[in-house]
Amino acid sequence: MRPGEVEEDPHARPGGHHARLSPALSGRVHRPTSRGLIRTLPALLIVGGVLYALFTPRAFTAAPFFTAAPLIAAPLASLRTTVLTGLAALAATVAAQAHFGAHPGVGTVTEIVTVATVAVLALVINRVVRLGDRRLASAREIAEAAQLAVLPEPAPRIGGFDIAARYEAAQEDAYIGGDLYAVQDSPHGVRLLVGDVRGKGMGAVAAVAVLIGAFREAAEREATLEAVAGRLERALAREDIRRERIAAFEDFTTAVLAELPHDEKTARILNRGHPPPLMLYADGTLRTLAAAEPALPLGMSDLGLWPDRATETRFPSGATLLFYTDGLSEARDERGRFYDPARRLVGRGFPDPATLIVRLAAEVRRYAGGGMTDDMALLAVRRRP
Repeated sequence: MRPGEVEEDPHARPGGHHARLSPALSGRVHRPTSRGLIRTLPALLIVGGVLYALFTPRAFTAAPFFTAAPLIAAPLASLRTTVLTGLAALAATVAAQAHFGAHPGVGTVTEIVTVATVAVLALVINRVVRLGDRRLASAREIAEAAQLAVLPEPAPRIGGFDIAARYEAAQEDAYIGGDLYAVQDSPHGVRLLVGDVRGKGMGAVAAVAVLIGAFREAAEREATLEAVAGRLERALAREDIRRERIAAFEDFTTAVLAELPHDEKTARILNRGHPPPLMLYADGTLRTLAAAEPALPLGMSDLGLWPDRATETRFPSGATLLFYTDGLSEARDERGRFYDPARRLVGRGFPDPATLIVRLAAEVRRYAGGGMTDDMALLAVRRRP
């Protein structure tokens, strides 16, 4: 095989399945913001209002400039800055009126009272916004703690493998979702789980917690991946009964399980309706590890039972296994074209799994124009030389 060639799995079927170093905390890609420029608008409005008052006849009023300044400052600036902006707008209004040397009339008094009223209203808005910010910050801290508790970052080295994981929420500053990953060392080798729970919100998070808890116990106790998958299926069934769902079969989880023996250069993969992992070899070649036979996702046993069969593939030293959720493969560009990780990664080399997922996450964000439609989880494992 030549470098840069994509090797498709011989059992792959046409139309097959379609990405922290700490979770959403440190690896998030932020888009540029114009917030700093907006903060200067209140001062610019006051200056513009003064110039407007000086160079236009008295019949023209600069009140819109002076009322807009504190209203813009209210949600963006501190209470002190909002107060100073309101006082500056009020002083500029009085100065503009005094410039013409006219005695106070109904129009003059109305204009000053209007600016003063808006300045007071801006103070109220500022307090409401600050209170909302504090509540949001508290909610984010709780969500962050929940994410770390449910989806802890795996150790960078486990059982002779370099490992890196990343969780990318579709919405910026959102931490909790239904994508999951877990890594567990066991007597049978390092075992991994990557999955995607259907749905969003706390229900999805509860399913993630159930699956990861069941996986960690099963990975340690069960002799085969097929038995681990059975444990996960039963765990979801118990959760359905506990919640007394009317249509439990509608909730499911796509998942891929892997087992990496310590003393064999192989990898065993069991796929339950999940996008296939990719094998990136040290020479730049790439292989899609598509499932030999399709299988239903976890939680859909009511529709029928298919026997699980793990497939074994060669996993040489220096190669990297990449697992991902469909947030990666279903990201679209401005023309609606899907991101193809196999085509994008073939022929490329990465010094370690952490670099791979950091670059991949940034690349897919750029590809989608920063507008991801689904959460994305990435897990990369390299067999150390």
